[in-house]
Amino acid sequence: MRVDADFEPLVTERLLLRRSRPEDAEAISAYRSDPEVHRYQGWDRTDAEGVRAEIVEMNGRAPGEPGGWIQFSVEGRETNGLVGDIGLSLADGEPGVIKVGYTMSPKFQGRGYATEAVGALIGYAFDTLGADVVRAFASAENIASIRVAEKVGMQLMERYERRHGDEVWTGVRFELRREDRLPA
Repeated sequence: MRVDADFEPLVTERLLLRRSRPEDAEAISAYRSDPEVHRYQGWDRTDAEGVRAEIVEMNGRAPGEPGGWIQFSVEGRETNGLVGDIGLSLADGEPGVIKVGYTMSPKFQGRGYATEAVGALIGYAFDTLGADVVRAFASAENIASIRVAEKVGMQLMERYERRHGDEVWTGVRFELRREDRLPA
């Protein structure tokens, strides 16, 4: 796995993916706190101060370095505003495996932005960081997230349950191997 100490923003047809900045915290907090978004996510804190602290901590690492997630803010090139955020993290104890996560603001869902952003992040993980496998997890109830994983070529690998007291959470794990990736 390679480290990208000189990360340059990723540019797609409609989006700019850049490292998240502390000033993004208010916007990220607003959509992450939305009950329809939050119910599918596993963040401990969604308040602006908590999000800001996470961004500051993440900015101490370069993409490809171990130690946790790296967050990228997703901006619309025409809207010049934040439409969501995506992230990546090395999978602990699994050389060559990168996990990706993604959240789009409800105001911008259903426009293909998540698919476009995740596709760009997968290309970056393979081409720049040298990943062999890119992995995504989702709630089994989060049909939109599952569709994004499928559209970027990921395959369902596992369906599993986690128990938290009396509550049961069902998740899915998707993966894409370098040799199975879709043509650009």
